[in-house]
Amino acid sequence: MKRDFFNRYERDSNGSILIDVAAEKVEDLYSDFDRSAPYIRRDLDQDLVDYLINCARELEKEPFTISFTLARTPDEARLTRIRRSINNFFLYLVEVERQKIRQMVRKSLVLFCIGVTILFVAVWVNRWLGSERTVVANVFAEGLTVAAWVSLWEALAIFLIEWFPRLRNINLYRRLATVHPVFRSVSETMPNGEKASNFSANPGSPDHTVPAS
Repeated sequence: MKRDFFNRYERDSNGSILIDVAAEKVEDLYSDFDRSAPYIRRDLDQDLVDYLINCARELEKEPFTISFTLARTPDEARLTRIRRSINNFFLYLVEVERQKIRQMVRKSLVLFCIGVTILFVAVWVNRWLGSERTVVANVFAEGLTVAAWVSLWEALAIFLIEWFPRLRNINLYRRLATVHPVFRSVSETMPNGEKASNFSANPGSPDHTVPAS
């Protein structure tokens, strides 16, 4: 079943899977936010980013590269700038994930410290009140204990639940950042003799067309 899934993709001469993206022009690969900015500083189109990430995640450890099929292939100097901008964008996503991890760690530490502090207060209050206490005092003491454990559990849950997915994202973005994209013109044929396909937005399908801006 897994092999049948991989067979839906085209492969290059080295056996690497090609994630094919078809677009009318280079500008369609980028966000419309600031068209005047150089490629190195422009964000990629979000639909394109989501598609590449989903495909890379589905392919897991299978070797792959990204193939852009354009109506007309730019000159080599421009292609070099485009490749650098794509790689740098995913390196930027790596830094974003690292920043989120730092924020997550800080939040976990704050919650942990709050929980430990409340727990110490709860122990002191329970000793101070002794065994003879009113209902209100008992509820207050028990409430402090519950609040302490809730805070400690929240700190642990944030760390355990968010840590590993973010590490996986970092590894995935690093992998995408090291890919050397290839560019082809729409007139070039695939190894099976077919032209580059048009729109297919589903991850796992070998071709994807970025909608024209």
